[in-house]
Amino acid sequence: MRKYLLVVLTAIALIGVGHAGKKEFKYVGVKACKSCHSSKSRGNQYGIWLKVPHHNAYKVLATPEAKETARKMGVTGDPQKSPKCLKCHTTAYGVDKKYIASTFKIEDGVQCEACHGPGSAYKKYSVMKKLYQGKLNPADYGLVMPTEKTCKRCHNEECANYKTFNFEEFYKKIAHPIPKKG
Repeated sequence: MRKYLLVVLTAIALIGVGHAGKKEFKYVGVKACKSCHSSKSRGNQYGIWLKVPHHNAYKVLATPEAKETARKMGVTGDPQKSPKCLKCHTTAYGVDKKYIASTFKIEDGVQCEACHGPGSAYKKYSVMKKLYQGKLNPADYGLVMPTEKTCKRCHNEECANYKTFNFEEFYKKIAHPIPKKG
């Protein structure tokens, strides 16, 4: 009996080790970012986001113009329900529901996590502070810095309203850096 118990416990431990390196992050929504990223001293990233089109990306799908664009793309019905539209006008479209926190709202459009990755692991102030100080590896927490490739997942020729995308030019329009201290 003792030998059997030892084998079972060893198997459980090995299974646990196999999963230890696998991290699963959840999309928590822009409100989780707002609490720290809306003060001027920290850069007011939330306020900047409210002024750029990403903020209204989902809402714009309900406009007559969006319905016409959708029609040109072969979408029948409501653009706010179409995979062709939602994949770029929302964050985390098509992601397994187990990776979507109850705080996440599709209506918030293209949110912080569309560019920076799911925020469940890095949303805490203590974690963000250590990340900013270089004491933690961002990738270990699911935090990424967007690149041109990130933007071109949506800003590409698949949309009927596509305009030439110049990464450097457009990135400046949405820039929201964290101010350097001292």
